Amino acid sequence: MDRGMVERHLQQAREHVLLGGQHIARQREIVAELTDRGVDPTQAIRLLVNFEETQVMHLAHFDRLKAELLALPRGAF
Repeated sequence: MDRGMVERHLQQAREHVLLGGQHIARQREIVAELTDRGVDPTQAIRLLVNFEETQVMHLAHFDRLKAELLALPRGAF
């Protein structure tokens, strides 16, 4: 991949990581709210786990792209 494409993909990956963090934070709030109200939070917890697992993949992808960008020669287009 050329430098420009890697940079674009890296920016997308960064956005996915940020958005994933927001989803996780909100889902934790939902789990807490349900628990406080005495409602079974099982489904909300499952969704939270799914978000957390997806975030691990987003972070790994971001790290791979960052390493790929660093490995490219500066003059690569």
